[in-house]
Amino acid sequence: MIKTKDEFIRMYEETASYLYGRPVSGCNDEERYTALVSMIRDMAMKIRRHPQEGSRAMGEKKVYYFSMEFLIGKLLENYLICLGIRDVAEEGLAEMGISLDKLCEMEPDPGLGNGGLGRLAACFLDSMAAVGVNGDGMGLRYHFGLFKQKIENGYQVELPDAWLDNGYPWEKEKAAEAIVVNFGGHIDRRYIDGRMEFDYVDSISVKAVPYDVPVVGFGGKDVNMLHLWDAQPLHDEIDMNAFNQGNYAESMKAKCETEAITSILYPDDSNGMGKRLRLRQEYFLCAAGLGMIINDYKAEYGSDWAMFPERVSIHTNDTHPTMCIPELMRILMDDEKLEWDDAWDITVRTISFTNHTVLPEALEKWSIPEFKALLPRIYMIIEEINRRWQDSLPKDLPNWQETARETSVLWDNEVKMANLSVIGGHSVNGVSALHSEIIKDTIFREFNSLDPGKFNNKTNGISYRRFLIQANPSLTALINDTIGTGWQSNMEEIAAIEEYKNDPAFLDRLAASKYENKVRLAAYVKEKQGIDIDPDSIFDVQVKRLHGYKRQLMAALKILHTYNRLKENPNLPINKYTFIFGAKAAQGYAFAKEVIKFINSVADLVNNDPEVSSKIKVVFIENFCVSNAQLIYPAADISEQISTAGKEASGTGNMKFMMNGAVTLGTMDGANVEINQLVGDENMQIFGLSSEETMNYYVNGGYSAVKVCEKDPRLAKMMEQLIDGTFAESGCNFWGIYDALLKHNDEFFVLKDFDSYYSAWENLDRIYSDRKRWGAMSLTNIARSAFFSSDRTIREYAEEIWHTK
Repeated sequence: MIKTKDEFIRMYEETASYLYGRPVSGCNDEERYTALVSMIRDMAMKIRRHPQEGSRAMGEKKVYYFSMEFLIGKLLENYLICLGIRDVAEEGLAEMGISLDKLCEMEPDPGLGNGGLGRLAACFLDSMAAVGVNGDGMGLRYHFGLFKQKIENGYQVELPDAWLDNGYPWEKEKAAEAIVVNFGGHIDRRYIDGRMEFDYVDSISVKAVPYDVPVVGFGGKDVNMLHLWDAQPLHDEIDMNAFNQGNYAESMKAKCETEAITSILYPDDSNGMGKRLRLRQEYFLCAAGLGMIINDYKAEYGSDWAMFPERVSIHTNDTHPTMCIPELMRILMDDEKLEWDDAWDITVRTISFTNHTVLPEALEKWSIPEFKALLPRIYMIIEEINRRWQDSLPKDLPNWQETARETSVLWDNEVKMANLSVIGGHSVNGVSALHSEIIKDTIFREFNSLDPGKFNNKTNGISYRRFLIQANPSLTALINDTIGTGWQSNMEEIAAIEEYKNDPAFLDRLAASKYENKVRLAAYVKEKQGIDIDPDSIFDVQVKRLHGYKRQLMAALKILHTYNRLKENPNLPINKYTFIFGAKAAQGYAFAKEVIKFINSVADLVNNDPEVSSKIKVVFIENFCVSNAQLIYPAADISEQISTAGKEASGTGNMKFMMNGAVTLGTMDGANVEINQLVGDENMQIFGLSSEETMNYYVNGGYSAVKVCEKDPRLAKMMEQLIDGTFAESGCNFWGIYDALLKHNDEFFVLKDFDSYYSAWENLDRIYSDRKRWGAMSLTNIARSAFFSSDRTIREYAEEIWHTK
């Protein structure tokens, strides 16, 4: 391990010489960046091959975490911190006339995820390595990510996120470990020696090639691996007959269709082709990952399948990797010749499942005809799983038919992946205390009544080493100066800073740290979007995936109403504000895209009005990603967590803001409930309907958005502004939003909660004027945030689900 500046410089020079045949001084910036990454990657791989004293026990149970997303962000600075050599590296590079910050900025944000699901998976990998869980990730190597967002005339425009254009030096191709994955065709069945054998006929075979990225644990003792699977043709696929006839596009069709599997994250599934591609992606991930797991297991243990669940845990992050269940069954029965009962026992004891949503559209369902055509053998296994499940239901159940319908994997010409996930694993967990109760009472009610012991809660957590230590160096320095550095390896020690909440000198330094972060974000906004924002204003922030239930629309209406008030009374006694948004809308989600246009139209209205823009300003930060998130979270004063109660499974942005000292303005939804339990009503601002109240409206009716609007002149005016030409300068009216709120009765209770929301915001505005009180609230949030470390979450998974140390 590098300990001194001179050791760093020597190793860096050796790496550059090996890669490029010349010293660092003779390399260009790209070569210097690649050489530094290669050096750190090789250090990580050496640790993985030769674990240090104090690392996890060799032969410990192996956990494989399957996820369609791993939003890992930039790794260079994070790994330097984890290895304990960031300062040494910065000092050594400075002596060589090189800026570490400049090299870190050159690193691309890997296009491997979109929102909370992917960032959670990445945090979990960080913490598995940090706390010594022997665990690898299984994901896909998307060539173009989700998309790169541009805002043009207020509209979202999707561009390819070509993050791999200049290569990715963190990854290592493992072509020799490729797995063959089969699609389509049909299955021939025949008896051999008294066993049924299954042969693929006329199937299409593709090659899954792993690219391995190291995951460095804090302290540098353990290194796990993220295996990213790339879809490649099994052979050089070109139809020479078509090519020679001049049909060049047709001649390359098979190759293009194969490579499409790992081209884009979440292709638009509003059409049949997109749906089929998503299904291919999900099976490709499961088949490739399980192929590697089985090969590695056999290399170490042979065919000792009875011990497989004692040595391997497979965790599926949401329903996307559900096909791990039938695929493991297929391998054990077809390839390893186990009988059904033995294979099923192994599968159920090996696999566990995290549910992340109660939204019907996110609980994946596939058309049986399409599923059967694409994955004939997997469908046969699912069909048998479903038959045996239904046969196992007690016939004396008073509601047998309802239970059979609600728990069936195959029903109404659909394959229900959530039901398969519950049936085919030994554990189902939600991701916050509230969410875990909701899934037991709603989408999995019948399953819970049959087997309540299968369901449990594991409240999400985040990697504080990235989102606090790395993202907020000034706050980190303040905490280190005050209580020492032990909290960096044991987050619970951060609680010690709370005793300083009445210390004026400490609160002054805390305020200075916040101001420094606001100046940094203001510089970023100016550089990227040409907008000046005032770091002396309150930064009121909502950054997250754009969805109706997350209610970015309600935050925009709050700004519009404040604009209306300021037009009526320019001397309105409120603090100065900068309202900050960042969000991507799914390509096919028209309402979400209209909300983005509305937010930007409100921004144009506000920012171009000299009477108002001196008091409030609105910024939509385009292409929200991990890198700019690390600038945004530390700079926020108010954290907007305003989802419809009962809809947000957990949220993780709320945790990141809390750790960085923002005060939460939110509903009692997701992990907001646990934040409230930790800090109390006096250190956050709660508003709005409860989850019980929203559920009552959904089940029993009784809510009229039109009547709410008629009774509130503020809402009536804003609804009129949506369509009366107020936003003519922005080039449109907002009939889609208008209809969603009034014609379609406001599904997410934006109008119902608006009065409570606005009053809560006004109360925070008053509190902020008492800077001593606000500072104490901010400090209390930081001091009590240890519960939301993903280290805690992973320890709970390891002990209670995976049964490993």
